[in-house]
Order: sequence, then structure tokens, then C-alpha cells
Amino acid sequence: MAALIMILVSAMFFPGIILRTKSIASGRRGPGILQPLRDAGVLLRKGSVFSTTTGLIFQIAPVISLATVLCAILVIPFGKQEALIHFEGDFVFFAYILSLGRFFMIIAALDTGSSFEGMGASREAFFAMLIEPAFFILMATFAMFTGYVSFTDIFSNFFITSNHYVLIFSIIGFYIFIQIALVENSRLPVDDPKTHLELTMIHEVMILDYSGFDKALIHITTWLKFAVYGSLIYNVVVPAGWNIYLQIALFLAVQALFAIIVGFLESFRARNKMNKNPKFILTVSAIAILAFAVILILNLNL
Repeated sequence: MAALIMILVSAMFFPGIILRTKSIASGRRGPGILQPLRDAGVLLRKGSVFSTTTGLIFQIAPVISLATVLCAILVIPFGKQEALIHFEGDFVFFAYILSLGRFFMIIAALDTGSSFEGMGASREAFFAMLIEPAFFILMATFAMFTGYVSFTDIFSNFFITSNHYVLIFSIIGFYIFIQIALVENSRLPVDDPKTHLELTMIHEVMILDYSGFDKALIHITTWLKFAVYGSLIYNVVVPAGWNIYLQIALFLAVQALFAIIVGFLESFRARNKMNKNPKFILTVSAIAILAFAVILILNLNL
């Protein structure tokens, strides 16, 4: 329950911190941290407009996408507190429950009958397929490192081991989870949420036909996904046995740092050319493979 509450709270401020960081980095006064919440509140009070070419899938996709993220949160632990739902191999459930939400958003884009949205859906599916191995290789590395195959058990025992390589794998996990979050949420350098050129849009072109309440749900889902990956980053850099009040403070600090990193990346990093994205994403998987190979060699030598 603690993980659910902390993720929901941090998700409310995550987009505002990104926006504020980008404003400061570009020398502008910019909006306040709560501006994205105000914008979402305006959208929630508006009705939705549906094209006559769309069907039921288009209408229910935002709700299903939000529901899948909320379900994924339930398998994430916080410190020594177990996740609300935990079982062996729950990180596989985590990955594919998020994929289910993405699947519905992809077929919802196809449901519009728009060639532009179909193009964005194709790119979204392709990049999601490429980044998936990085997550599973990283989790397999952690599973081999700790001897457990559940989020709760892995993160509870990650820092207990006397292995001197724990710091290295924490840094690798920190980096890879950030890159996965950027790809999963269609941010720079893979995608640009502020672009208006349809030929280069990916996620944003998929949701062009959404408005009002449904558009707000899509934004909230993105914020929650960022906070979810921020919680995974927290679990690989902060030992589970520390004082609970210190852990709460560090959780919020890690989430804020994650948002600031995203803000700086979007301020100073250019978007990749479309044909460079597959190479970039596969590089993330290659780094995960290196970590896995190190663990495998260490285990063989023991």
C-alpha cells in the first residue's frame, strides 16, 4: 500500500518538475509545478468528442491503459514492505500488463482509420518491441544476482549480498531504467512530446483524435508510468533495510531527481533521426547484456 500511495503522490508533481526544469534551463520564467495538474483538471471537466469512424476500442482504450498501469503498481514493493501482489516471476506480469495497455492504445490509433495515426502506432509497436529485451535482461541479471525472481524478494535482498559489484549493478540499473522509461513514455531522444510535425511524431500522433476527459486519462497514465519507473530506480539505489522515514524522503528525492534528469535531457539533447532510434534502443539492451554476462561469469567462478 505504501508503494501505491507514494507513486500516486509523486506522479502528481512529476510533469510539473520536468516542465519547471525545462523552463529554468532555457532561461524562462515558465509555468509553476502545478500547471500540468491544472491543465488535466480542465480536460477532466470537458466532454469527449468521437469521430464517426471510430468504434468501441477507441473509446475504452484510455481507461484500459490507465487500469493496466494501476495494476502494475500493485507488484512494486517499497523498502521492506512487500508489494500488494507478489509472486515468483511477477516482473513478467509487470511487463506484459503494461504491454496490454500499450496494445489497446495502438489498436485504438488504428481504429481511427487515419494513415498518420497508423504510422505512429507502427513506430510505437516497433520501439516497444526493441526495448522489451533490455528490461527482461536487466531483471534476469538481478534475479541471478540475488537468487530470487520476484520484485519484492529481489529488491529486499539486493543490498544484503556481500558482493562488491552491487554498486556497479545499481548504477547500471539506474541508467537502464531511465532509458526504458524514456522509450516507454515516448520522450527524447526517441520521440518529442512537443513536436507538431506529423511525419516525425510517434506517440502524439496516435492520440490526435482524443480530447477532453479521455485526453486527461492519457496524460495521467503517462505521469504514472514515469513514477512507476522512478520507483524501480529507487529500489535499485536505496537499500530496503533503512529507516522508513528516511526511505520516504529518499523516495521523493529520487523521483524529483528522475524528473530533473528528464527535464535536462529534453532541454539539451536533440531528438534522434528516425533511423537512428533502433540502434540507440538496442544499445540499451547491449549494456544490459554486459551486466548479465558479468553476473554469469561470476557465478561460474564460484
